[in-house]
Amino acid sequence: MSQLRTKGKSTVVWILMGLMVLGLGGFGVTSFSGGTSEVGSVGETRITADDYARALQSQIRDLSQQTGQPMTMQQAQQMGVPQAVQAQLIAGAALGEQARRIGVSVGDEQVAQTILQAGAFQGPNGSFDRTAYAEILRRENLTEADFEASVREDSARLILQRAVAGGVVPPAPMVDQTAGWLLETRDFSWRELTEADLPSPVAEPDEATLQAWHEANGDRFTAPEARAITYAWVTPDMLSSEVALDEDALRAVYDENIDQFQRPARRMVSRLVFPDEAEAHAARVAIDAGTQPFEAYVLQRGLTLEDVDLGEMTEAQLGAAAEAVFALEQPGVVGPLPTDLGPALFSVNAILDPVDIPFDEAREGLRGEAALSAAARLIRDRAPDYEDLLAGGATLEDLAEQTELELGQIDWSAESVPEEGSIAGYESFVERAALVSTTDFPQLVELADGGVFALRLDEVVPPTLRPFDDVRDAVLADWRAAELQRQLLALAADQRLTAVSETAPGAQTPDAATPDAGTTDAATPGTAPAPAALDWTSEEGLSRNDWMDGLPPELLSQAFELAEPAEAEVVDAGNRVFVVRLDRINEADLTGEDAAQILEGVRARLVQSLQADLFDYYARHAQREAQVQLNTQAINAINAQVQ
Repeated sequence: MSQLRTKGKSTVVWILMGLMVLGLGGFGVTSFSGGTSEVGSVGETRITADDYARALQSQIRDLSQQTGQPMTMQQAQQMGVPQAVQAQLIAGAALGEQARRIGVSVGDEQVAQTILQAGAFQGPNGSFDRTAYAEILRRENLTEADFEASVREDSARLILQRAVAGGVVPPAPMVDQTAGWLLETRDFSWRELTEADLPSPVAEPDEATLQAWHEANGDRFTAPEARAITYAWVTPDMLSSEVALDEDALRAVYDENIDQFQRPARRMVSRLVFPDEAEAHAARVAIDAGTQPFEAYVLQRGLTLEDVDLGEMTEAQLGAAAEAVFALEQPGVVGPLPTDLGPALFSVNAILDPVDIPFDEAREGLRGEAALSAAARLIRDRAPDYEDLLAGGATLEDLAEQTELELGQIDWSAESVPEEGSIAGYESFVERAALVSTTDFPQLVELADGGVFALRLDEVVPPTLRPFDDVRDAVLADWRAAELQRQLLALAADQRLTAVSETAPGAQTPDAATPDAGTTDAATPGTAPAPAALDWTSEEGLSRNDWMDGLPPELLSQAFELAEPAEAEVVDAGNRVFVVRLDRINEADLTGEDAAQILEGVRARLVQSLQADLFDYYARHAQREAQVQLNTQAINAINAQVQ
């Protein structure tokens, strides 16, 4: 299959039409015309078998890439992919038929210009490559005439689209209202409720309550599907103690990694080149005076810090600038210094001392590395013998008995966290364990560290509810968290009413409620004491997109859902509970400079949305107006062949 076929449509045509704002690609339209048999038609516009097969295969590949798993035709049918592809092709054909009926087309010159400018057909020199053009069409099973006809059809549909959707202007009130909604800020207050706010601590449950909770919430205490796997494996670490190493082998490893043991002094340097000596000197004076940092001059020149970063540099690499740069004993700026590009300032960001570790000092550290390397080579040399044993019918138990491989067993699941040193920590094992079936024969697979393994699936254990006694502590913690959340939410509901009453018109403030002189602090007999005023944390001028550090996003979201100041609401943030009160709504200032960019962005998005809706309505009308015919027998035949 050609690598050009992606994204659920003909990629050759997609590349050519890639600059379309809304684009026929939005409808998944393909326009290959290489087939002779038809799967359908709209008026006089045909949908060929190649059109349908190519679009269907491309859509399946696209879904496989998105999920990371190969998708079968059966799975695609269960998801309704064939029907979606048919709808896309019918929509495209209806638009093509509409263009044909009203006489919309483009000439040969426009078709040629479109093809000549397509990046897919350009050679190394950037111009049209006739050989590449022919090769790509051959891989796509297209003739030049067929492809050029498809380009002509797509260009006509693009003209039709622009005629239908072009010139759309969103109403100004819609733009202002949307921008105002985005730029509006709010002042609000909040308080978090914790267990300390409860009248009494959460009581401990009895065993009957916990057992009932365990049964009612079994999904939380159910072990996931597990795979009982037997495996045989060997790693370099297992054999490293058996490998004999001589002095020459250690010396060879030392020489191969000499950069780790012998390195000259280096400096981490950034270089900023200036147009002339005077400007460079003025910058150096300002940097030394502390009025402008080196980084500011980088940004003023339209550069980034990555643009001027030279990385680690030795004296030899710095050339004429080396003496001044290496004379610095602390990070700083030197220059101006002459360079091939002009006068430059050099910022020394770090000083790296030379590395000089002789072989005698490195010997012991090298021994372990050399042993692992030698053991990996030994495993690689013996791997064909392991494979021959498996091919000859040896079981994993036989393999472990006759070779260095060690036998093991694991109850593996995708959700389990592997123990340190476990074979389940290797990605290749995880991939194989997830796919193997009970009918598969063991195969030798390589591990990332040079080891090998083979495995056998003994049994698939379905999800099982763990016994209460095994998970009692987890059940208790889960019940307690749920009960605490329930009580906090109930308390928050009461405090919400208190918050509203505090801000209601005519409500007394705590100061106003202070008893007059000569009165007692005791409540009037027979009346309940007034609720204590709540302590709030206030926030001012926050927008919808702001981030409140350490607080859940639900808090800010709820603050913007309140309709009027003085309203309050409970926020259930999973394992945290808040009460939030709206203090003020600050309307957006749409006349400021900051609002101009938002207004323009909103206007552009609304234009795109309106154009898409308008063109969608037109496409639906085109389908209703035209006569649509489908060859179900041909479609079913293609579905049966596509894999």
